[in-house]
Amino acid sequence: MPPQKPDRPYLEAWLRRTSKQLAVSGRLSQTAAVLAQEEGGSTEEWRAMLRRILDGEEKPSIELLTRIDRILAGGSGGPGPSREDDQGSLF
Repeated sequence: MPPQKPDRPYLEAWLRRTSKQLAVSGRLSQTAAVLAQEEGGSTEEWRAMLRRILDGEEKPSIELLTRIDRILAGGSGGPGPSREDDQGSLF
């Protein structure tokens, strides 16, 4: 019987990539702290949830998955500066 393909190939690729990013010293705790500040809960609760996700014990929602990606990319995920702020005021 051929090996079974993962039912969520995108999630498997995300887990591999994110595991490498969070393996950097302090990165998992930093990500957990940002999530706790923005989403509520404690840093310890978020750290434990991130570990469960990385271990495959819990599946993240697409919203959480993209939120973690934004944090790891260095963006807050909030609204960015307006066009006027980017270009400076003309008046």
